[in-house]
Amino acid sequence: MRVFFVALLCALPFFTYANTDNNSTPLIDKVLVVKSERTLHLMRRGEVVKSYRVSLGKKSGPKEHEGDQRTPEGLYWINWRKTSDNFNLSMHISYPNAKDLKRSEELGLPPGSMIMLHGTPDDEEYPEWFFSTLDWTEGCIALTNNDMQEVWSTVKDGTLIEIRP
Repeated sequence: MRVFFVALLCALPFFTYANTDNNSTPLIDKVLVVKSERTLHLMRRGEVVKSYRVSLGKKSGPKEHEGDQRTPEGLYWINWRKTSDNFNLSMHISYPNAKDLKRSEELGLPPGSMIMLHGTPDDEEYPEWFFSTLDWTEGCIALTNNDMQEVWSTVKDGTLIEIRP
């Protein structure tokens, strides 16, 4: 019995450390975007850890097909990431899901596929703050570059993302 308790005490620091990253930031298990609030929430076990202001597609409502300039609504995954020449860091959202595919099939139009969570462009004519004052994307979810850097470092590939109206 004594050996069990010694082993448990030795393992306790490992389990505590394994549940956080190197910056002691809690691991994020869900990203929640509330379009009506223009807000992205990083979640852990149902609690909001941090929130950010976002910009969305130029048109309101749920995405129906490729090119409609709307941001999707539903359950997806962050499934890969890359640096972007146009928008700094970007993380791909697994749009379309089965519901989206059915809707686009009924419409007879392609659903689209390159929905990203990304930063803002470096633009000599418009400063970064300008982009966060309006919805300007083609259907993606955009954050300031500093905010995107934080999301990039705390959200791992395979994380659930829910996009609500």
